Amino acid sequence: MSLPSSLYSMGTMFKKIKLALKDSSVRNKILFALFAMLLFRFLATVPMPGIDPFQLQNFLAQNQFFGLLNIFSGGGLSQLSLVMLGVGPYITSVIILQLLTIMSPKLKSLYQEEGEIGRQKFYQYGRILTVFIAGIQGSGLMMLLKTQGVLVNITSFQFILGLVTVIAGSVLLMWIGELITEFGIGNGVSILIFAGIVAAIPSAVSQLIAGYTPALLTTYLGLLIGAVVVIAGVVWVVEAERLVPITYAKQSRGGQTYGGVATYLPLRINQAGVMPIIFALSIMLFPQMISNWLVVSASPALQSIGNGLIWFFNTTWLYAAVYFVVVFLFTFFYTAITFDPEATATNLQKSGAFVSGVRPGIATAEYLATITQRITFLGAIFLGIVATIPVVIQQLTGIQALAIGGTGLLIVVAVVLDIMKKVDAQVSMREY
Repeated sequence: MSLPSSLYSMGTMFKKIKLALKDSSVRNKILFALFAMLLFRFLATVPMPGIDPFQLQNFLAQNQFFGLLNIFSGGGLSQLSLVMLGVGPYITSVIILQLLTIMSPKLKSLYQEEGEIGRQKFYQYGRILTVFIAGIQGSGLMMLLKTQGVLVNITSFQFILGLVTVIAGSVLLMWIGELITEFGIGNGVSILIFAGIVAAIPSAVSQLIAGYTPALLTTYLGLLIGAVVVIAGVVWVVEAERLVPITYAKQSRGGQTYGGVATYLPLRINQAGVMPIIFALSIMLFPQMISNWLVVSASPALQSIGNGLIWFFNTTWLYAAVYFVVVFLFTFFYTAITFDPEATATNLQKSGAFVSGVRPGIATAEYLATITQRITFLGAIFLGIVATIPVVIQQLTGIQALAIGGTGLLIVVAVVLDIMKKVDAQVSMREY
């Protein structure tokens, strides 16, 4: 394993930032991204009508899962705002389409083989699917909140109007995220989630300060040390790579010899990023909604199933164990979609490159697949631990640490590192 040289010293980092701010093009991209984040935060403060705020806060405090979902809505769920679904429906729709590439050759061709034009069509399908996903998630979430007493005294017309507004808010955020990607710095969807997490940190810190007593000094020190350890672990796993040595064959043309260069093929430990956690949240959202529908059913059998599901989600350690397993399995699944050892081996063979000590073709594909499975196992364990850290912290200490929990830190660190790389690339290009 190795860490890339993208982790700069503090002096080098400040130098890069200074150069970036001096360049008008880079500065405008940064300012555009900041403006988009401010617009998002404004939308996240506009609440829907008919809300009982105290009941909403109690519901989120007692339900660990919806507290995690609030992270990916950018804090919109905590206010039950117009953008309470956040960019979750768009992310879910893209993930579903990526999963369908396994079964649909047409989608696989669009996503992997037809270049930029194919990817544009692929993501256009994702935008269309986002509307339906937002409708399903929005209606289910609003019905759940209505049964929990969070939405009070709303008529059927107000319910439909609120659902349309929620769908429109999700589509609007999707559009803002794509504008950030095109005209700003970094990945727009990740930056919107990042903005929501950062906005929640002052509130979380103030709650910790307000609840401090001398008896909790050891607990607070433990949380601080744990946060530092998690940040260091996140940085290491996000940036760590397995370097596979490859060599380009020598070729003679016109009396001159080319090639013979030795280099490396970098394979990341965590190729799936934070997507397994997001997809696990999406999967585990539907059973909770269904359970609340079944409880109010007229059928005793359906009521029994609904009560069983509610018991499961209220059993914290059981829920955390299943959540860990779902994240672990989907890490392997998503990595298999995003990295194709056979295609990589074919491209290496076409370019005249080979892995040292391994025959080109099928043997190379099997070798890369074996390495990928081994390093993905470590990445999957890490993601599962990170996903369940907030649950463990709350059970051991009774402190709600969702905003600064493992999942939030993973997203924040990944986004900051990505922005640093993008700014560095822009500055380097201007220097050339």
